[in-house]
Amino acid sequence: MFHGWWIVVTFAVTQTIGYGTLYYAFAVLLHPIAADLHTSPAAVTGAFTTAILAQAAAAVPVGRWLDRHGGRALMTTGAMLGAGMLVAWAHVRTIWALYLVFAGLGVAMAMALYEAATPVLVSWFDAVRRPRAILGMIVVAGFASTVFMPLTGWLTEREGWRATLLVLAGLYAGVAVPLHLLVVRRPPEAVRGPRRASSGHRRALVRAAMRDRRFWCLVAAFVAHAAANATMTVHLVGYLVSRGHPATFAATVAGLLGVLSVTGRLLLTATSRRVRLHRIVAAIFVVQATATLVLPVAGGSRPGAILAVVAFGLGFGIASLATPQLLADRYGTAAYAAIAGTLAAPVTLARATAPLLAAGLLAATGGYLPVLLAIGAAGLLAAAGILALAESPPPAVSRARGLGPRMMTA
Repeated sequence: MFHGWWIVVTFAVTQTIGYGTLYYAFAVLLHPIAADLHTSPAAVTGAFTTAILAQAAAAVPVGRWLDRHGGRALMTTGAMLGAGMLVAWAHVRTIWALYLVFAGLGVAMAMALYEAATPVLVSWFDAVRRPRAILGMIVVAGFASTVFMPLTGWLTEREGWRATLLVLAGLYAGVAVPLHLLVVRRPPEAVRGPRRASSGHRRALVRAAMRDRRFWCLVAAFVAHAAANATMTVHLVGYLVSRGHPATFAATVAGLLGVLSVTGRLLLTATSRRVRLHRIVAAIFVVQATATLVLPVAGGSRPGAILAVVAFGLGFGIASLATPQLLADRYGTAAYAAIAGTLAAPVTLARATAPLLAAGLLAATGGYLPVLLAIGAAGLLAAAGILALAESPPPAVSRARGLGPRMMTA
């Protein structure tokens, strides 16, 4: 069996546990932590925002390291750091200590989650098999919230939030650290080609991408898409409740977004064999925007709300699959991680700040309609950015040096 597929299996496991413990557990523990620290949920939520900002700040240096050294040391260290931060989180006594811990947690997420795992897979697989490899990882990891949010809640009820974090830390360290250390490695010469890209070549590729207008169109597209998705995730339950739906129904419908993200990824993979990828992605973004703009009209009824959320959810997770393919196809794989890290930084920042800006808009206007209009406009902007300059030739350095190393074709 080609070793790249063992890495896919490894990441399917470690990303599921990583997102479940480092990311999704927070939502369950938010109120118990606020009560124990004698502070407000808003103050505790600020710690999570600190983690996202730290993750964004670490994206570019993490990408450069991956291009130069591969993922084994970085992802193993990131898993150790993440587990250590979970232990430190379990022992915090003040809100300021919580913020410091979450800054470290954000760095660990940048080192060990999708931003690191995806470039490793890109380096192992050719353009034909790359989508299937990435899909294998993210489809499984897409169920992290489904598994770990109930598990975290159950442990918290039985043992308290501090003991729960220690259990999660032990689980993550016991699985992710040895798997990253033993399985993750750089691709052999037969896969990556006989010559490894020099640091000068990688810098030239990154500079070429930064000068390419198409790259900044993609940045605008994925920033807008991340902002729309994050805002919808945070405010959907509140909107549905404001329309008179029971809180249980609103939470259940919002939970469809995670499940539908898997459906959207499978749809993207199946249709990309017959239709150009950027056209499919743009079409799905338009569907999301349309669903959002229809929601004020249809959201008053249960069937209308469900249909609108289903349509929006189809595009909920496709960025994690479309981004690697769009970047690797245009700029190659030699400097992929650095280029992807440059894109990930503003995308992560948008994911952290957009819900806060939407909350300000909600407070200023007193209604959800402006928020939904903003989400719809962001979806249309994302579609326009995906289509803009899509047919333009790649940068000259990519054409002259080749789009990437020789990949597995067997």
